Amino acid sequence: MEFLTGLLLGIFAWFVVRVLIFGVYTIGQNERAVKTRFGRAERVGTATTNETPLGQTLQPEERERYQYPQVRVIQPGGLYFKMPWEKIHKVSIATEILNMAVDLEDRTANNAGTKLDAVTKDQLNTGLTGQIRYRVSEQNLYAFVFGIKRPLVHVMGYFVSVLRQRIANFEAKRSDTAAAGIPGSDTAGVSINDLRKNLRDLNEYMDQECRSSAARYGVILDASLITGIDPPEEVESALAAINTAHNQVSSDISLAQAHADQKIVQSKRAVEIETLKAQAEVEPLRAVASELEQLHRSGPEVLDLYMRNIRLSLYEKAQQIYMEAK
Repeated sequence: MEFLTGLLLGIFAWFVVRVLIFGVYTIGQNERAVKTRFGRAERVGTATTNETPLGQTLQPEERERYQYPQVRVIQPGGLYFKMPWEKIHKVSIATEILNMAVDLEDRTANNAGTKLDAVTKDQLNTGLTGQIRYRVSEQNLYAFVFGIKRPLVHVMGYFVSVLRQRIANFEAKRSDTAAAGIPGSDTAGVSINDLRKNLRDLNEYMDQECRSSAARYGVILDASLITGIDPPEEVESALAAINTAHNQVSSDISLAQAHADQKIVQSKRAVEIETLKAQAEVEPLRAVASELEQLHRSGPEVLDLYMRNIRLSLYEKAQQIYMEAK
């Protein structure tokens, strides 16, 4: 009897400790949680990620592959209670910053996580430095907690593959002068120069292409910040020489264009002046012609009298007059 009483007391004590004490939990402000019962997550009916805005970021052929169920997300607060056969999976949703050159599986890769190697379209090996900002997607916790064993590894691999593909095919937009065929208007098509000049476009492209990471892996890439593109040392000196020559050519072209524009303006001004002079000389002749036309309309004798008066005024101004002998 005493043994049975002790056994019952032991079971009761275990129940109190295991259920009532260890069964109480809380969720932090930057945390979210998913509860599993006998290993199965609590789901929201039959809803999937394809029915959420996340599904719109995937290609049609990808939606079946990355179709995850929607689970009940436990919000911050407490005290919450769980039974012994239930398990709580907590996840931090705080925004994290990670060096893009870090290999989460091999810390010695990418120059010990300092530079990410990539090959440009003209077969130049370059090193990339920068950071990515990410956070766990509350709308797709199933993918992060249960869908992938190491989601951050997949996300980094996805980001690096997209970045290397973009570096290998990157072409800068040609300027108007380059499109017009003006020599020296671009830097001889050197891809590293193009990449350095268009870092903002490259970052925006990465943000756009990686929008589907939340639907794929349950991780949102808030932003990527590529800060440096560094070629090997033996290439850097050649690029410096190319850039110096390009700058000199661009300067000479700008000076030549400015001189040509000045000549054009001066020529236009000279034409305007000569045109005004010609108009000033023509106007008196037009006035005389109009006056003679009006006199002629008044009658032939009026025109003769006008001509006689003109002749007399000329006689008064003349010092010598030669008359034709008949």
